[in-house]
Amino acid sequence: MPRVSRGVTKQRRHKAVLKQTRGHRGSRHLLIKRARESLVKALSHAYRHRRERKREFRSLWIVRIGAAARQEGLSYNALIHGLKLANVEVDRKTLADLAVRDSQAFAHLASVAKQGLGGP
Repeated sequence: MPRVSRGVTKQRRHKAVLKQTRGHRGSRHLLIKRARESLVKALSHAYRHRRERKREFRSLWIVRIGAAARQEGLSYNALIHGLKLANVEVDRKTLADLAVRDSQAFAHLASVAKQGLGGP
């Protein structure tokens, strides 16, 4: 059986790996062996970070809501609990957006939460 050097196939595979590692530093985007190692590591980081991003955004929203709630005289927990008691279903992403962009609407929601808690 004749020996197969896989010239075109191997070249195409190498080219694909080097294309994906464009922008990596040093020899990590030039040498195929280093590039493949770098690509495996980069793809594993990307996989993990896609899941972490969701956690990070939620915690960012919570911090923003908490800061805006304190300006209205409520804690974060009291605001969320008051909104639940008042049957207002607003997710944290929307609440954080209101806190940053529309402070009047957020203040109205805070007053609704206070009424839900039984406050003034």
